Amino acid sequence: MRKITAVLLVSLGFACAEGPEKKKMTHKDDSAKVKLMTLDPGHFHAALVQKTMYDRVDSTIYVFAPDGPEVADFLDKIKSYNNREEKPTAWKVDKYLGADYLEKMIAQKPGNVMVVAGKNSKKIDYILEAVKAGLNVYADKPLVINPEGYQKLVEAFKIAEEKGVIIYDIMTERFEATTSMQKKFSSLPKIFGELLEGTPEEPAISKESVHHFFKQVSGKPLVRPDWFFDVNEEGEGIVDVTTHLVDLVQWGLFPEQVVHPSDIEMLSAKRWPTVLSLDQFTDVTKKSEFPDFLQKDVKDNRLNVYCNGEMLYKIKGKYAKVSVIWNYQAPEGTGDTHYSIMRGSKSDLIIKQGEAENYKPVLYVRSKNNTALEQALSKALKKEVAEVFPGTTAEQIAENTWKINIPEDFKIGHEAHFAQVTKNYLRYLEAGELPAWEVPNMLTKYYTTMEGYKMAKEEGSN
Repeated sequence: MRKITAVLLVSLGFACAEGPEKKKMTHKDDSAKVKLMTLDPGHFHAALVQKTMYDRVDSTIYVFAPDGPEVADFLDKIKSYNNREEKPTAWKVDKYLGADYLEKMIAQKPGNVMVVAGKNSKKIDYILEAVKAGLNVYADKPLVINPEGYQKLVEAFKIAEEKGVIIYDIMTERFEATTSMQKKFSSLPKIFGELLEGTPEEPAISKESVHHFFKQVSGKPLVRPDWFFDVNEEGEGIVDVTTHLVDLVQWGLFPEQVVHPSDIEMLSAKRWPTVLSLDQFTDVTKKSEFPDFLQKDVKDNRLNVYCNGEMLYKIKGKYAKVSVIWNYQAPEGTGDTHYSIMRGSKSDLIIKQGEAENYKPVLYVRSKNNTALEQALSKALKKEVAEVFPGTTAEQIAENTWKINIPEDFKIGHEAHFAQVTKNYLRYLEAGELPAWEVPNMLTKYYTTMEGYKMAKEEGSN
């Protein structure tokens, strides 16, 4: 066990400084609308932001990028959204392609929000330059992938506060229906009771996410860039996908509360590779050979990608565990999966996504000798739950277990969650500020992943 030294980020003034006057965005005419500038779109998430049109956003997208297959794929996706039969979009693209794409964006500033989803190694430098230029930032996770990047992130948030602009990362998983429902039930004492402290073997909260390199996006096989498999560019799994899981731990256990780095105690962390054959690599990237920059990870003509990671830590005295696993391809009819459990004094709240659930996430409530649980569930479904997920029912499937049936209308899928997050972000831009807990909690989230990364690297070198 190791006690993590607290980093007093609140001293930067995010919670209490008056700062500059907040920049509120009004939309009385087109010139005052949000105008998006997409920088170096190297990940398909950049396009998913534009899969929907938004009333508050100008229809012209300004794209600044190096010329190549990645920006071409982004532009193809935008074109496909514009040309689809059902609810086509109407984006117009104004693009600049060249090696000095970042300098051009900063010099021209045709928009007021930079959207970035691509090489994670470059992301924090893009963010720093954007906020220095007085631009808002809307960025795919993770914002940083190493401790050096984290220090830059602290600086970036300080500059953003001084400039009166907003940095926000795209946390789509908050909008997944079963995750949101799990959080709702955990706030109802007659159902959940009190959150347990947990143990290393049975943490108060556990989250596991399983992903796959070969997958379908917007109805087509996803072609990943070869650099995606370089952990120096994409980041290791323990600092990439775990960003979502650490965010959900904070958001679910301590809603609308500030979590400080001093509230985090890292207990153990590990990392391990997924091994890909050259044929598998070729299927995903369409490249016939492992490039030179990946040779450092090639052993016996197989690529070792350190995309798996696990962390056990305490947050405000509660045990938490997060795990991310990458496989090559999901079994037929399945996809990325999520498992989660929150342990309360009266019940456990469990999300499963296995064969019994037809590989779709399902929430279960498992009673702990709570004889009044059925009555409490009935009341909650008619009141608190009906306010957010009307039509939800509970089905008893065992003596002490209820399956929560959420209407299909709320199960919209990962790609559609990008529009939900974007609409939230637009509301924050209009208000001129984020909720008071968001910035300190973003910093604590990345502090947590960095501490896990450092410990896992240390353990791996022993």
